[in-house]
Amino acid sequence: MLLLIFKLLIAYLLGSIVGSLVLGRLHGVDIRQQGSGNAGGTNALRTRGWRFALGVVIIDIGKGALAAWIGLLPFGANVTAETLYLHALACVLCATIGHVWPLYFGFAGGKGVATVAGALLVVLPLAVAPLLLLWLLVIGVSGYVGLASISVAIALPLVSWWLAPIAQRSDVLLFAVSIAVLLLFTHRANLQRLFAGTENRFERARVLTRWRRA
Repeated sequence: MLLLIFKLLIAYLLGSIVGSLVLGRLHGVDIRQQGSGNAGGTNALRTRGWRFALGVVIIDIGKGALAAWIGLLPFGANVTAETLYLHALACVLCATIGHVWPLYFGFAGGKGVATVAGALLVVLPLAVAPLLLLWLLVIGVSGYVGLASISVAIALPLVSWWLAPIAQRSDVLLFAVSIAVLLLFTHRANLQRLFAGTENRFERARVLTRWRRA
């Protein structure tokens, strides 16, 4: 139990290293005061440019993968592979919570999508391709990044259950539902704007819609 608590603490502290806020401090800006006010990659791209946004995404994906990897480490303890996998899933959830409510930045962070993506590369790599394809498809048709992330959150439990190891499907499903609920919560403002018709559209990303009209 002490090993798990130690891992969860590390995962939360890793999650609290929010890429846009760390890089923003280095540049003397707080991205939460610009654009949509969100500390994520989309707002970073719109307000600070692609280089800044790329750095944000690398940090956020990297810390998610690192948190999952730490969960898999036995640290000398005599534990089974199945137990370590559960540790990794729990660490992913804690890292995502850290990203949303970061200790170092007044508990006001981002929405957690990139952190979850990085973690999935470690704990459920086969799920990354279909979820990424869905994300790109929704953006390519609608131009709404928020809608794409919401779609991925909704699809995550089904895809995870389908691709999870049979012996741990129930654990993976519980993890995926927890992550999906958290992502839907962090995107609640996007949902409100979508229903109100006021959500920001990323027109340049609507490549599928433009191709269909051509």
